[in-house]
Amino acid sequence: MTLSSPDIELSEALIRRFDTLGPRYTSYPTADRFHTGFTEQAYRDHLVQRNGRLDNPPLSIYVHLPFCESLCYFCACNKIITKEHGRVAEYLTYLDKEMTLVAAQLGPDRKAVQLHLGGGTPTFFSADELGQLIAMLRRHFSFTLEAELGVEIDPRTVGGGTLAMLARLGFNRNSFGVQDFDAAVQQAVNRIQPLEMVEKAVEESRKAGFQSVNADLIYGLPWQTRASFGHTLDSLIRIAPDRIALYNYAHLPQRFKAQRLINDGELPTAEERLQIFLMSMQRLLDAGYVYIGLDHFAKPDDELNQARLNNTLHRNFQGYTTRAECDLIGFGVSAISKVGNSYSQSVRTVNAYYRQLDQGALPVEKGFALSPEDLLRRGIIMTLMCSAPVDIEAIERDHGIDFNRYFSRELQLLKQYANAGLITIEPKAIGVTPKGRLFVRASGMVFDAYLSQPTTSIYSKLI
Repeated sequence: MTLSSPDIELSEALIRRFDTLGPRYTSYPTADRFHTGFTEQAYRDHLVQRNGRLDNPPLSIYVHLPFCESLCYFCACNKIITKEHGRVAEYLTYLDKEMTLVAAQLGPDRKAVQLHLGGGTPTFFSADELGQLIAMLRRHFSFTLEAELGVEIDPRTVGGGTLAMLARLGFNRNSFGVQDFDAAVQQAVNRIQPLEMVEKAVEESRKAGFQSVNADLIYGLPWQTRASFGHTLDSLIRIAPDRIALYNYAHLPQRFKAQRLINDGELPTAEERLQIFLMSMQRLLDAGYVYIGLDHFAKPDDELNQARLNNTLHRNFQGYTTRAECDLIGFGVSAISKVGNSYSQSVRTVNAYYRQLDQGALPVEKGFALSPEDLLRRGIIMTLMCSAPVDIEAIERDHGIDFNRYFSRELQLLKQYANAGLITIEPKAIGVTPKGRLFVRASGMVFDAYLSQPTTSIYSKLI
């Protein structure tokens, strides 16, 4: 099968040639390189250093809300399965403790342009509890009038007034976990949500005034075929969310206990999975969606596509974003922060989280302080991940290097991608071609200095 659109001509042979394992680069170095040598004090130091600067970027806030009522077998998120909604009050108390500690280190410069609630299931929290959380965030941070406030939503938790309530709290973007509308697939992964449920939730989002609605799909789940997934695409295209994320299911039962409940024999073969992806991408392009990169599609007038066109697209732990480069502050269990030239990640269990905060300590488990070399390579990799041109002259000026000499090995490795028409290598810039957007992880890997070092992570396939 050859995938074809006005922008992209992509052969099956090309995909087979370059479809390897690799990181998704929501950071560089990637999270599997974080280490416990980066301590709670190190995170405090980076927060304080930001407090002492006058040219700080604005803040992006992420809050991890880990509770879910039921277990989705495919899920690899850090979550707590419980029907005890009373646990929320205690968690909110400790979120406030963490925000108070962070705000004290940051000082008065706490302007925020982005908020994202992830999980878990953020809508496990009641309207009053979400209102309490937003009030808490606004007490500690100064959100701009044009701030982007996004929330992940399980359609099964949406009641009659849920979307209107979220809009009143200030949320203007949301994302629904759809995965697949096929009944057999839903049964196999323990996530039953009829098409009508999602359709109504999207309709109510629009009535409530949400600026952008995203829907997540997953291919590679049990019982999926090209025909069955085609029906799911028919339905979702008719619902017409502004953005669609088409994720490749990574079956890693040795790492994620929930996935052991999936029968390996019910999964589509590697060949069928590839054909599902090619069919899906073609269908979305034919329906008028624009391919942004990796697994993201958007309508032509969506901010995400506009950012792609004017080279202002960015990437962080939530994926692609339209906001300019921000310092990211994460709250809650397992949340990741990026402050200055550092990354830090919180402990993964609520007991450890509560214990450290009770001791007056930030709940840091591990992190990474970037060297000048890391910052140089991060800039190149993230630029490629956003399919933007790498400005060689600017890099030489900013980092004091001769690009061709410094990256002579990398430029040699890039030639295979240039010869395949995936990138262009010019004296002043490295560019990503339209079909090369599908392989930005591969071209980014060329500049990853850590890939030759051992890791416990198992990377996903590029496609």
